[in-house]
Amino acid sequence: MAEYLKPILLLCASNIFMTFAWYGHLKYPNKPLLLVVIVSWLIAFAEYCLAVPANRMGHVVYSAAQLKTIQEVITLTVFAAFSVLYLGENITINHLIGFALICLGAFFVFKGPF
Repeated sequence: MAEYLKPILLLCASNIFMTFAWYGHLKYPNKPLLLVVIVSWLIAFAEYCLAVPANRMGHVVYSAAQLKTIQEVITLTVFAAFSVLYLGENITINHLIGFALICLGAFFVFKGPF
């Protein structure tokens, strides 16, 4: 597998865990907060086990700014799917415009010097 692709795949997997850690409990508003925090921490540990190696491997082929940008674009993509598929929320045109502007920013991070 290409060296530039491994960190992206690991970041995708880590974001799935992190999205559940941060937002999965919203589906269970009556659960005790302490329980929700502990479960979220356990899920986040799995996320860290993927994100840290992804960033270490990724820094060989990407700058730190590029890695962070990749992370943000993946986060938005995973979150959008999660909010629709898991939480049953709608993505509005305002959300899509905002996401598109963030992706435009990502383009400039990777574009290089003008």
